[in-house]
Amino acid sequence: MLYEKLDGVLNCQVCNKRCVIFNGKTGFCNMRRNEEGVMYSLNYAAVSSMAVDPIEKKPLFHFYPGSLSFSLGSVGCNFRCPYCQNWSISQASLEEIGVRDILPEEAITMARANHCKSISWTYNEPTMWFEYTYDSAKLAQKNDLKTVYVTNGYMSSESLDIIAPYLDAANVDLKGMSDKFYTELCQAHLDPVLENIQTMHDEGIHVEITNLVIPGYNDSVEDLQALVKFVAEVDVNIPLHFTRFYPHYHLGNVQPTPVGTLDKAQKMAKQAGIRYVYVGNVPGSNGENTHCPDCGELLIERNGFTVESDKLKKEKKCPSCGTKIHIVS
Repeated sequence: MLYEKLDGVLNCQVCNKRCVIFNGKTGFCNMRRNEEGVMYSLNYAAVSSMAVDPIEKKPLFHFYPGSLSFSLGSVGCNFRCPYCQNWSISQASLEEIGVRDILPEEAITMARANHCKSISWTYNEPTMWFEYTYDSAKLAQKNDLKTVYVTNGYMSSESLDIIAPYLDAANVDLKGMSDKFYTELCQAHLDPVLENIQTMHDEGIHVEITNLVIPGYNDSVEDLQALVKFVAEVDVNIPLHFTRFYPHYHLGNVQPTPVGTLDKAQKMAKQAGIRYVYVGNVPGSNGENTHCPDCGELLIERNGFTVESDKLKKEKKCPSCGTKIHIVS
């Protein structure tokens, strides 16, 4: 799907890389090959990772809290983040990774057998096996399964238009608020991500945003202010997750994010009017609990990825003050 024949080459239109691919070659993601003028997806149904996860692990805190999501990952990515947690599959080739073929029908059957409310494409960038996620999402909808993308948000507008009617939720990793950050660390650009977040919201997809705060890279006051301003302008009810960085992969020499930086980011977001702001990857904190944005009542208490208590199961409003809580359940 989604390529154009040019003069002797193919122009892939699945993501915003829009690779021009010569015969016998693959694009940036290594998952799409030009074979005699026909584009082939190399990883259709090729599953590298599979798990039954709490939906909170995505993280999605306002989308069927406490439910399970059947989670599938493949191989490949259109970014090259030097701090990637899943680099062993995102930066690998199919030849380097053991994969198992799981066709869409089997994936749906497995999700239902494991009592999952949703199916998620995660661990690597879901757009990299776009045709598979599209076929699976259509089938999931027919089987009363919700669908989730955990994504860097760099899909093309064409891809998003096609998948949007079958996509219920997305957590978008908004990595920073400068094109310099995206260019130097991800080999990508910022604007397409911002445009896709706006489009997802406008299409009625439930959106949550995660920002991994990396000391010295995207943690300046200017960066954080730009991020919260953007989110607030899209919708103050979008849940925003600030996540603590730990040394990893090629950024092993960078220190963990100071908790004070995360607290500062959370405060800035709330001052900007964002109603649901979370702080993650800080063991022992209560930064992942859901509180009423008006009266502060504890509504959903979480311990890691486990929901300990949920006062919103019956009604989507605060039991103390009656404020409407924006949550899908």
